[in-house]
Amino acid sequence: MLKIGLTGSIGMGKSTTAKLFAEAGIPVNDADAVVHDLYAGEAVPAVEAEFPGSTKNGAVDRAELARLLSVRPDGFKALEAIVHPLVRQRETMFLEKHRAAGVSMVLLDIPLLFETGGNTRVDLTVVVSCDPQIQKARVLARPGMTDEKFNMILSRQMPDAEKRARADYIIDTGHGIEAAKARVNEIIADIKDRIGKGDFRNA
Repeated sequence: MLKIGLTGSIGMGKSTTAKLFAEAGIPVNDADAVVHDLYAGEAVPAVEAEFPGSTKNGAVDRAELARLLSVRPDGFKALEAIVHPLVRQRETMFLEKHRAAGVSMVLLDIPLLFETGGNTRVDLTVVVSCDPQIQKARVLARPGMTDEKFNMILSRQMPDAEKRARADYIIDTGHGIEAAKARVNEIIADIKDRIGKGDFRNA
């Protein structure tokens, strides 16, 4: 079973692109969605212990956690040490389920794919990108977003140019949804063709 890793910096259109793969029939494991689920379940006790006051009504209060992280530079590493193993556990369950079902390929939507070494767990990487001005406009249109927050998030992400250089496939989302959809279908067709030719014997 071929594992495709999808990534892209904030505001590049990664979540929308993941949905396009799902609509095309490719099973998708969304790491962000898994984290949301964990923040309402298994991760809550450990997050509260590490960041007192970060939970409310039995779930992680993401806004309060973000505030606590902003004043504690080492906090991201502590949070990742809690969350990443749980996310990997869910990912393993997802892969086992679809491998057993005989699926030919799956997509792992991982925000910090290269930054966390997640690219070593996949067979191919797809990077979602667009013009920096489009990216900034999209991000600053989000509720509660500021230039400062945007820059802080970017500082934790590998530069877009480096991601593009390391990608097997690139999807430019700056030309509208139909163009992105056509590119997704083109990539899937190419991967299927390569599977047929035996390019991924160890996948």
